[in-house]
Amino acid sequence: MTMTQEEIDALISGGGLDLDIESPDMDDSPDGTRGVGSPDFPELDYGTTGTIYSPLDPKLELLYDLQLPVSIELGRTNMLIREILRLGRGSVIEFDKLVSEPVDVLINGKKIAEGEVVVIDKHFGIRITTLVDPSDRLRGLKK
Repeated sequence: MTMTQEEIDALISGGGLDLDIESPDMDDSPDGTRGVGSPDFPELDYGTTGTIYSPLDPKLELLYDLQLPVSIELGRTNMLIREILRLGRGSVIEFDKLVSEPVDVLINGKKIAEGEVVVIDKHFGIRITTLVDPSDRLRGLKK
């Protein structure tokens, strides 16, 4: 089934075929054309008083199937290019964290938790020990 542009416009404007109906959101330009007025969007608040949704909230249901990269940061270091070029099999790189310190859990590059490394059936895992405060996570999104 093919539709004419007139039929498509009628469907978009509310289903009727009368295209001369005035809409309160339409602005008449001096050149005789009609356009849509400016949208009015609410201001987003990233403050500590923002609403924190429960994971069971139906408003979040559309997001449940999204995949995000999860990574664990053991530590960081800076190296000279000369040292990087000398790296080979068996080389050891020393990080800025101690063995007893918690590792950072990053989701989509943002720190959301800290944890300790565990071994589960020959695989590494992380036991979450501390979660970043939700208001701090929201402030991190703003940056």
